[in-house]
Amino acid sequence: MKAYTAIEVTQSPTLQQEPTHTPMQMLKIAKYVVYDILRNRFVLAYMIFLLVVSMSFFNLEADPTKGMMSLLNIILIVLPLVGIVFATIHLYNSYEFMELMLAQPLRRSDIFLGQYLGMTVSLCIAFAVGVGMPVILYDGSVRGFTLIGCGLLLTLAFISMAFLATVLSRDKARGIGIALLLWFFCTILYDGIVLMGMFAFSDYPLEKVIIGLAFLNPVDLARIAMLLQLDAAALMGYTGALFQHFFGSALGTSLSFGAMVLWIALPLWFALRIFRKKDI
Repeated sequence: MKAYTAIEVTQSPTLQQEPTHTPMQMLKIAKYVVYDILRNRFVLAYMIFLLVVSMSFFNLEADPTKGMMSLLNIILIVLPLVGIVFATIHLYNSYEFMELMLAQPLRRSDIFLGQYLGMTVSLCIAFAVGVGMPVILYDGSVRGFTLIGCGLLLTLAFISMAFLATVLSRDKARGIGIALLLWFFCTILYDGIVLMGMFAFSDYPLEKVIIGLAFLNPVDLARIAMLLQLDAAALMGYTGALFQHFFGSALGTSLSFGAMVLWIALPLWFALRIFRKKDI
């Protein structure tokens, strides 16, 4: 009878109840992650690299617009690469820490989102210091803040992809490979596929299709937003005029921002769903 009672107590719903969600737990984990990452020499080197490159471009060109054009090319390649690779490696190296946290009365979502919040805050601080400060110093106009906003959104989007790549595979090498493949597809391969499609179907009206395809790549969205601010769309001929007409409107701007938010939220949501059911 006593053994039966003990079993009943062990299987009691009260003892099996899932830990309650408290934002403070997630913020404490994020605070620890930020403190750990900011001590990393790679993040410091990344920030200094962006700062040196930004100051060099602005000092070499008398016109701030030319400096921002040169800086944009660096941001569209380096920023996604560093964000997705560093986040992937750091998350794999944090598995022991997460296992320790899972042994505590903490929700998996709080642990996962705390890691994400700490990672994004750290890399966004590095970007804000390395690029944001020089841009505001040399060109504190709307186009300058647009460049900063695009850089921050790209950082968040590729960190979300990194978290998704990490939970898809427990093997570190495979996860890093998935992350690099996502970066290569978004920054290089996607534009090549679009151009091949445009040449192959040049006899058909593709205006609306091209606009729709731009929403399928966060790098293209950031590039178009900055080209419109720098008045470089005029150099793109009819396609540039089409982009100017759509993305320059209030509807196009709202849809672009909404698409970037989805690029941040959807990979993170899928990653969180997999992590909550994953056997670590």
